[in-house]
Amino acid sequence: MSLQPIQDIFNQTLNSPELAILIDPDKPGGEALNEIGRMIEDSGINLIFLGGSLLTRYEIEDKINALRLVTKAKIVLFPGAVPQVCSNADALLFMSLISGRNPELLIGQQVIAAPLVRQMGLEALSTGYMIVDGGRPTTASYMSGTLPIPNNKPEIAACTAMAGEMLGIKNIYMDAGSGADIPIKPEMVAAVRKSVNTPIIVGGGIKTAQHAREIIEAGANIVVVGNATEKNPQLIAELSKTIYS
Repeated sequence: MSLQPIQDIFNQTLNSPELAILIDPDKPGGEALNEIGRMIEDSGINLIFLGGSLLTRYEIEDKINALRLVTKAKIVLFPGAVPQVCSNADALLFMSLISGRNPELLIGQQVIAAPLVRQMGLEALSTGYMIVDGGRPTTASYMSGTLPIPNNKPEIAACTAMAGEMLGIKNIYMDAGSGADIPIKPEMVAAVRKSVNTPIIVGGGIKTAQHAREIIEAGANIVVVGNATEKNPQLIAELSKTIYS
């Protein structure tokens, strides 16, 4: 567990942006996971998001233990369901799907998870999760049974984030989905940035360091990259150099 609250690290990104590497526990394992972990450590990256919308193998605790052997980066759970919560992470994104109208993901699953999170002593990072249309159906939109925010409607994203902040949510996460064909546009990020004072997390379809830089310049505080680094772990160093320069 981390001694410094992870929310403090998130808040610091308002002045100094961060890169988070998203790792799907179903995918890299063994030496592939070790390679990604070593690249994260060598590149000075401080955040790992671990989880996904659907898991077929519940090896999250083992993946965390393996990563701890090769990197000091903070490990934050990105759970798609209650069974993905485990105690050896540093924190978890305690998310409410504020872009959808499914009550189970607005508050239902959170009611079930809350006692477990409290019992485990995990830091719960209050997060408003917003699914944005990435050009094709995603696991997140399918599993949640909700429609994504249209990618050409930045005003809807801005008002949704604003409502989340007014409800007391401390972080906004905009996600176009894993491997999105159409990443979230800088114009949408800029609109959300004008509407809230919280840290803004953006992920989905970010494949290059230049694109990551454009998202940050538009107002994002944490850029999340997953699929692209699974295919090319060397991209981690390039992303780090661009974001932290």
